[in-house]
Amino acid sequence: MRTLCRTTFAIICLTLAQCQSANGSDSGQSFISAFLSANSLQERDAAASQLVAITNNVESLYRIIKAGPAYSADVPRGELQLSRIGSDRQEYPYVVLVPDNYNPRRTYPVEFNLHGGVGRPKPLPNEPLWRQGYGSLRAEDRIVVVPAAWDDAYWWFENQAENLPAILRSIKRTYNVDDNRVFMTGVSDGGTGSYFFAFMQPTEWAAFLPYIGNPGVLRNPAGVVTYALSFENLLGKPLYIVNGENDPLYPASSVQPYIDYMEQSGVDYRFTIIPNGGHDTRWLPEKRSEIEAFKRENTRDPLPNSVRWVTNNTGSYNRNHWLLIDELRTEGEPGRVIVTREDNTIDVQSFRVRAFTLLLNPEEIDFDRPLTVRINGTVVHDGLVQESSDTLLKWFARDQDRTMLFTAELNLQVPE
Repeated sequence: MRTLCRTTFAIICLTLAQCQSANGSDSGQSFISAFLSANSLQERDAAASQLVAITNNVESLYRIIKAGPAYSADVPRGELQLSRIGSDRQEYPYVVLVPDNYNPRRTYPVEFNLHGGVGRPKPLPNEPLWRQGYGSLRAEDRIVVVPAAWDDAYWWFENQAENLPAILRSIKRTYNVDDNRVFMTGVSDGGTGSYFFAFMQPTEWAAFLPYIGNPGVLRNPAGVVTYALSFENLLGKPLYIVNGENDPLYPASSVQPYIDYMEQSGVDYRFTIIPNGGHDTRWLPEKRSEIEAFKRENTRDPLPNSVRWVTNNTGSYNRNHWLLIDELRTEGEPGRVIVTREDNTIDVQSFRVRAFTLLLNPEEIDFDRPLTVRINGTVVHDGLVQESSDTLLKWFARDQDRTMLFTAELNLQVPE
């Protein structure tokens, strides 16, 4: 096997001593378990070589990764005070609430809860991240994550766009997570943060639940950062939205214009106005059963037949599932791509985009037959596509998602 680049394995690797099963023979699950928990570049290179050596071909490697690691029952449970260091070398604290009866043989939904009041200073060590305490968030049927935001790390800053998915990947290394039931709930500024991820970085999430927030904050020209919001980007990701009628900060009437845009764009949403409601969540106990039903009804489709994306930033916010926009006609001006897959034919509509990448999954594409790709009616590819273990490991390293695996990628230029 070719030596994979270090970036490919920036978050995964393998120690050979960990790769023996109880009877002394190599186990695919044991290899993946070790693959997700390494510490050095040398171990990472060993991981690539060993995984390919025991599988011999990309099909076998795909099956092993999809089956997942051998999760341990001997893991921390209860309230875990954790932190990670971002690429900016800043520490990002977070709390994980793991069920006391955690069972590694079943998969668990994950719910991120984003707090409000992001303009405050960074939390001090051991300071509660959820001001009301964690009691109301605990649940025996899910893993709950409470990250922290502050005046240098609003939920809609780029450092949080890196941080939250990294926290999710970290949890997946230790706990058996249901990749398609990862939800984001936010209150006040946290609700606005939920809108940010829905508009700008939705791939990891099944649905968003913004409470007493306002997407208008994201496009406020007086804000610290301002985003051009495309309501097309919300397609395929349901939203459960609640605002109070008399909220002094974000009354329901101030959110209604954005709800109208969602309606016009065909977004799947539920908008609840709390009569006489203020800037609080006193209504939450009454709505609890409805909220839980919403989550049960809305699992993520990791490989939808059709995806679309609009972005003016190819550096940070250029991906929706198996589509990445790589180059715009004019950087800073939004480009748009709509991709539809049917059998072994992919049709693309592209606007103000020069180049993009399609990620291909072997359960969706028959790699034994030619693949046809048309961009704006012009055939740009018609032939076989080669699968690659390198590609599979590269994207599994980035996503750590067993239901969204890719064995090939096509880098395409849009015809002039």
